[in-house]
Amino acid sequence: MKFVTYKYNGAECVGVLIEDETANVKCCKSVYHLLPVLQDETAVIPASELGLKAGSMLELIEELDGSYPATPTQAKSIALSDVKLEAPIPEPRQDVICLGLNYRDHVEEATRADAVFDVQRGDAVYFSKRLQRAVAPGDKIDGHFDICDSLDYEVELGVVIGRDAKNGKAADAGKYIFGYTIINDVSARNLQTRHKQWYFGKSLDDFTPMGPCILSADEVGAMPELDIRCYVNGEKRQDSNTRMMIFDIPYIIEELSTGMTLKAGTVIATGTPSGVALGMAPEVQKYLKSGDVVRCEIDRIGVLENTIA
Repeated sequence: MKFVTYKYNGAECVGVLIEDETANVKCCKSVYHLLPVLQDETAVIPASELGLKAGSMLELIEELDGSYPATPTQAKSIALSDVKLEAPIPEPRQDVICLGLNYRDHVEEATRADAVFDVQRGDAVYFSKRLQRAVAPGDKIDGHFDICDSLDYEVELGVVIGRDAKNGKAADAGKYIFGYTIINDVSARNLQTRHKQWYFGKSLDDFTPMGPCILSADEVGAMPELDIRCYVNGEKRQDSNTRMMIFDIPYIIEELSTGMTLKAGTVIATGTPSGVALGMAPEVQKYLKSGDVVRCEIDRIGVLENTIA
């Protein structure tokens, strides 16, 4: 099941995607619309059609409390062009929790680029990423080129917590996961390395594109093995699989929830594979510039594409 946040006539709604060219979408105010995702024509059924009262994704996650609704078989539709897809959780209640250096090949390329990334791999590297509002699929990313001279991309699998986790165990991780989304952990490398910690260089406005949906965890389990890729202007830069993570999702949930409650709706970005501009030889580094199109893909979830302003 794929959960989405979308706008119709200025109203923000939540619903469920169904991959059916003839199926339709009904919004919370009895207006129906059709929604495009990826190459398929798909429909979205609003939360109200599922018997839910939620008006936002955070409310929906809390209302479901670890369960998933049954999908109605029929709905009406209106024009595809009348709907705008938003980030599935446009405004998380807390900073996004991130893992740094969680793919072995990325550790190697980052260490070659700057000694600040040369860390022992006995423990996971955690940091937070502040955001005012997550960037929606198709929206532009402000590159902040007045203070950033090395803008980079990082495709990542995002984990969305579905119920409060306190002292959770890895074996029980599945009951805490609502689903998965795509995150582009946009980074200002000059700020990141200058400050010797990553918060500022990864937290500028527009540095957290997210979407296009949240894929429910029951579709792929607590340790999904999904192909993950990133393209810049059509050139493949990153190509890996989530099974290559050093610290898997059950481990992350157990460690983080030990002494720290992971509230429902918490978003965890699980790290990026190799292929970022930082890891390239200095003479051929391909940092992002205005007009570049960044396309992040994770199998089963979809595509998150944005242009640098």
